Amino acid sequence: MKFKELTEQEFSNFLDKHPLRNFLQTPNIAHMRKEAGRNIYYVGVEEDEKLIAASFITSKKTHFGQQEFYAPRGLLVDYKDKKTLEFFVENLKEYIKAKKGYILRIDPYYIKQQRDINGDIVEGGIDNRSAIKNLEDLGFQKSKTPEQVTWSFVLDLDKSEEELLKNMRSFTRRNINKAIKNKIVVRDAKYDELNLVKELLDSTCERKHFANRDLKYFQDMYKNFKEENLIKFVIAELNTDIMLEELNQEQEETKKIIEKMKQQNSKAEKIKKHQDNLEKMNKQTEEIKTLQKEYGKIIPASTGVFITYGDDVLYLFGGNRKEFMHFGTPYIIQWEMIKYGLKNNFKRYNFYGISGNFDKNDKDYGIYDFKKGFTGYVEELIGEYFLPINKFYYNLFNLIHKIKH
Repeated sequence: MKFKELTEQEFSNFLDKHPLRNFLQTPNIAHMRKEAGRNIYYVGVEEDEKLIAASFITSKKTHFGQQEFYAPRGLLVDYKDKKTLEFFVENLKEYIKAKKGYILRIDPYYIKQQRDINGDIVEGGIDNRSAIKNLEDLGFQKSKTPEQVTWSFVLDLDKSEEELLKNMRSFTRRNINKAIKNKIVVRDAKYDELNLVKELLDSTCERKHFANRDLKYFQDMYKNFKEENLIKFVIAELNTDIMLEELNQEQEETKKIIEKMKQQNSKAEKIKKHQDNLEKMNKQTEEIKTLQKEYGKIIPASTGVFITYGDDVLYLFGGNRKEFMHFGTPYIIQWEMIKYGLKNNFKRYNFYGISGNFDKNDKDYGIYDFKKGFTGYVEELIGEYFLPINKFYYNLFNLIHKIKH
């Protein structure tokens, strides 16, 4: 085996075919890290002139000229192949040490144990705990504060639209149908609308007490991913003119039905049912007229940021204005992107981050419950691990951190 630096093209060719590929390992992300002032490197292991392992790694300067190294969603290696893993890691240690690196962090998209929709371990399913032992044998330690998502919720796109819709929870299906009935428009956002995307994301971040990214981050993501069609910024909006027109037609039809039933001397309870429905539509009309007066004819209500790379359509960020959520906008965005995944032959729809706490009293349970409504299963990754490279500086920085906190 031979350890070597790779060109971006060599690495990209390897990444695109690797089972652990992830958008965070792409050169697109590497370019963003470089623009942010980080150093980037592509390295790999070759055997018989064929790449068998590789990774994009990045570094940032810390104290005393030392560098912290990180392989976002790397390394791309068979973690159960201890011989290759050990060769890669030992050579990486020397490589990093030569560049004044004192630590290496990794967090591959690598399943720990297979789980079902409720987060329970699947008996006889995937079990990669031996891979964790291999990492620990090489000196890696589990990080208590991972940078990336450890728990995700995933839907396999192996059924038709009709089957996927049928398998969803009835509440989820009703909200999708409500959004369709309300003629909610789901469209791609343009570059000059990214400030609107951010505003919608801010609405949820403020409500949930999450930190949001700045506008430049979304602009950089657009510039680095959009040309290759690897990202979609999506907006769901209410078109109040269309909504009022649809309601008006429905009201007129209902009035005709009521009149006809009266002429036919239909039962009073049957007539009342239609009259109640008409009253409901009248209230909806007044609500939409009020919204139109306050917000205008077109009302952006929800947004989503999606990565479309490898096998996955990945739901990276989402945001909603609370006052419009009852129109079903968060649900129709997911449904439209699920259909996009099916149409474009993606294998999985990755709802991405959940807390991993399945207690209904957990403050973040609602995020998991929303995603669970579409059906699918929980994925638990092995998490983030770090390897001290220069133990003197590693211990020194730990001491400095403890003093500061």
